[in-house]
Amino acid sequence: MDSQICPSCNSPYGYQDQHLWICPECAHEWALSETKTADEDGENKFVDVNGVELVNGDTVKTSKELKVGSATLKSGTKVKNIRLLDEPVNGHNISCKVEGLGQIYLKCSVVKKS
Repeated sequence: MDSQICPSCNSPYGYQDQHLWICPECAHEWALSETKTADEDGENKFVDVNGVELVNGDTVKTSKELKVGSATLKSGTKVKNIRLLDEPVNGHNISCKVEGLGQIYLKCSVVKKS
C-alpha cells in the first residue's frame, strides 16, 4: 500500500513513516490500527500501538515522547484509568488525567497497555 486516505481531511496523499501514517496536507498522524475497529460481533474496539485491545479503566504507558502544550510527556509515562471516547476529539480517542498536566487527550497509536 503506497498511500492512505487521511481520516482527518480525506487527502489521498497519506504516507507511511515507521508505524504511523502522516498526511502532508494537514499534518494529521494515525496508525491503521489506531482507531476503532469492528470485531466479529460488530462492536467497536480500541487497540494500542501493539494491537492489544484497550478498555475503559486500563493503565497504559506512552510509547514515545509527546508535546502537550508547552510541556513534554516523556516516553514510558504511566497513565492510569483511561477513558475511551466514542467520538474522537481532534483525532484523539483517549481521555485521561496525567499528574502535573491535568486532563489531556491521547491517541491509541501512541500508547501501549501495561
